[in-house]
Amino acid sequence: MNRRDAADLAGSAGVGAWTAFAVLTMIVVGGAGAPLWLDGTFLTWSVGHRPDELVALARGVTATGSGVVPYALAALAGALAGRTTWQRLRAAALALGCLATGQALRYATMTRVHRPRPPRSDWAAHATGWAFPSGHTTTAALTAGILLVALALRAPRGGRALQVAVVCWGLSVGLTRVYLGVHWFTDVVAGWLFATAWLGTCLWAAARWLPGTFLTALTPRPAPEPTERGA
Repeated sequence: MNRRDAADLAGSAGVGAWTAFAVLTMIVVGGAGAPLWLDGTFLTWSVGHRPDELVALARGVTATGSGVVPYALAALAGALAGRTTWQRLRAAALALGCLATGQALRYATMTRVHRPRPPRSDWAAHATGWAFPSGHTTTAALTAGILLVALALRAPRGGRALQVAVVCWGLSVGLTRVYLGVHWFTDVVAGWLFATAWLGTCLWAAARWLPGTFLTALTPRPAPEPTERGA
């Protein structure tokens, strides 16, 4: 896959995710932030299934979706993606920039939508701010996506177990937000969509306008020419 194909793929994924996110946002706003679809069902189940061990595990997982961990992982992804020191530095800067701007845009969206969280009596963890889209979910999913891109560039035919682990982590952070009662399920879905949309946008821009970045790894290296015997 060359850079142009990568840009087209990332752009298509971004447009699809932005469209789905916009539709979900309009539904939430149109309903004045009230619970939707399976929101109440998931919350009721979560409140009724909270042994101490699972709550402690969920709190530990959810803590990795904010603070230093996502930024450290994004920087690591940049270091993995590049082939040279300069490429690694640029890739790390791009990864961190994508994550930081994504968080800023997510926060701006959250304050505009101002959807209330579930009832505080159902919370099993501390939370602040509005609910939609989920911040922990968006951050973890965006970080997981950045890591997956780095793994795809450095080990396109290997590292399958690591890729699966990254996906599971990105999804599990969002699910813990529902389990701990601090977000509606549709807040989490919105976070996944937002992260996919923003990552697609960043990758499209990088592949189109920054041809000297780590995305040059998408262009296959030419095979060495065979040498003649007896030469």
